[in-house]
Amino acid sequence: MGAADGPVRSGRVSVCMATYNGSEFVHEQLVSILGQLGPSDEVIVVDDASSDDTAAVVAAMGDPRILLQCSTQNMGHVRAFESAIRAASGEYILLADQDDVWTDGRVELMLDSLSRRPVVAGNFTLFGTRSGQPGQRLSASDSGAGLRNLVGILAGKRAYFGSAMGLRRDLIPILLPIPDYVEAHDLWLATVGNLVGGIEHRDESVLLRRLHEGNLTADRRRPLRTILASRLHMLRAMLEIIRRRSGVGMR
Repeated sequence: MGAADGPVRSGRVSVCMATYNGSEFVHEQLVSILGQLGPSDEVIVVDDASSDDTAAVVAAMGDPRILLQCSTQNMGHVRAFESAIRAASGEYILLADQDDVWTDGRVELMLDSLSRRPVVAGNFTLFGTRSGQPGQRLSASDSGAGLRNLVGILAGKRAYFGSAMGLRRDLIPILLPIPDYVEAHDLWLATVGNLVGGIEHRDESVLLRRLHEGNLTADRRRPLRTILASRLHMLRAMLEIIRRRSGVGMR
């Protein structure tokens, strides 16, 4: 896959967000996003059958760039993100969680990377009501190091978080659909990027990641059996991506 042609801002930007019972923080997050977007950009919000007033909070913002879809049944965050990506019309797609805050300049940083690589992944800074320190960070020196990054994913040594990632639209034929056995959309996207055209790491923190009691990401180590099963699924995912890459003629 070659780099995108023309000015980075020539394509429309789509921000894809999945929400679920996130009414407490989603307004602040959307404000941090919308302030960095142009008038022709969009934010696709897929609400995954929230039982609180998350959808109402999003709708009440009244910004025409926000396109809200409400699911009648809970389908899980992977499928919700997949639905958002399918609905996106932009050439550049940036992923967002409901409870973080984007750092100033995030959009331009990520679009700069997407002018060179089909996937970009940045770092984050922690804040919020739960204690915690940032663990592993991605390094720009590993950009384009596909094999090393894939080994790092299998070893649990690559800190890919979907909320700090973005992709170019031309990757969607390989990215979607996400297989049912894939546990996390961010590791699937990172694996696709490292196998197809490369992934660029940003040293910068591109968001403030809020730690609170309702975070979806577990903060405790999983049982060994679960970890091994997850690694087998990732190997299976790699083979599937190679198959798809061959089918659409990408290297």
